[in-house]
Amino acid sequence: MAADVRRMLQKGPLHSRIIERFDDMSQQLQQAARHILEHPQEVALVSMRELARNAGVQPSTMTRLAKFLGFSGYEDFRGQHADVIRVSADGFAARALQRGEGGSNGEGLAHRMLQSLSDQIARLCEPDTLLRLSRMADRLSTARRIYVLGLRSCHSVAWHFHYVMTLLGERTVHLDGPAGTTGDALIRASAQDVLLAISMNPYSLQTLELAGAAREKGVGIVAITDSEVSPLVTIAEHVVLCSTESQTFFHTLAPALAVSEVLCGLMANQNRATALEELKRTDRHLSSLNTYASSIPLRKI
Repeated sequence: MAADVRRMLQKGPLHSRIIERFDDMSQQLQQAARHILEHPQEVALVSMRELARNAGVQPSTMTRLAKFLGFSGYEDFRGQHADVIRVSADGFAARALQRGEGGSNGEGLAHRMLQSLSDQIARLCEPDTLLRLSRMADRLSTARRIYVLGLRSCHSVAWHFHYVMTLLGERTVHLDGPAGTTGDALIRASAQDVLLAISMNPYSLQTLELAGAAREKGVGIVAITDSEVSPLVTIAEHVVLCSTESQTFFHTLAPALAVSEVLCGLMANQNRATALEELKRTDRHLSSLNTYASSIPLRKI
């Protein structure tokens, strides 16, 4: 019972219904629905005006969304969420109500940020996500070549995955070309290859366009993204979802980076002997270039 309530608090009582009807919604309704999917507790905990403001829509949009989903009005829609919140008043709801507490100084904010990141990464250990990670690693391992795409804020996650994989061989291609050549590396891509696409709301248009172009060439798509209504979900064979919610103005990429590290670890573990030989080769090469310092260099006076 407790586990069921926890899952419902995380996803919201109307999660499935919203996703089923998402493609039939107008752009404004989709914007409101996406916010509710990501922050279901807010429906019960804040006013309709505040919820609408947080979602970036007009209050009337929330009423239209409720009716679109089959409710007589917003209050009936809100009541569905309030019923779930009441079942566990000292769980997620209490934490949400206390979100502003714990001190407004730097230490209080730092504590809330780190606690939030800890919770988000811990949720990646849920059985469904672990299965998704395993299946995605298997799919990547069978590809002839892995194209890696993540633009704007997601660039760091894509680069990290590509960098670690270069230590294990030459199977990845980072789509990060200068002078507008980002997509050129897909010229020889085929059905033997896979594209790992990483994008979070707001989704980079170029990422979506390149992922679509790769799919048209027969390339398999796997994605690290933030929502079941992310545009990448509709074209990807395998998806791992990461929370981006933050205690500050900026969304977090720490869970996505954790997923990248896990995927690299799973792939290396599938062929430990080969991975070890490649790492030894890398170590020899970096050592020959005197890449890393073993002590603090003396200053020249």
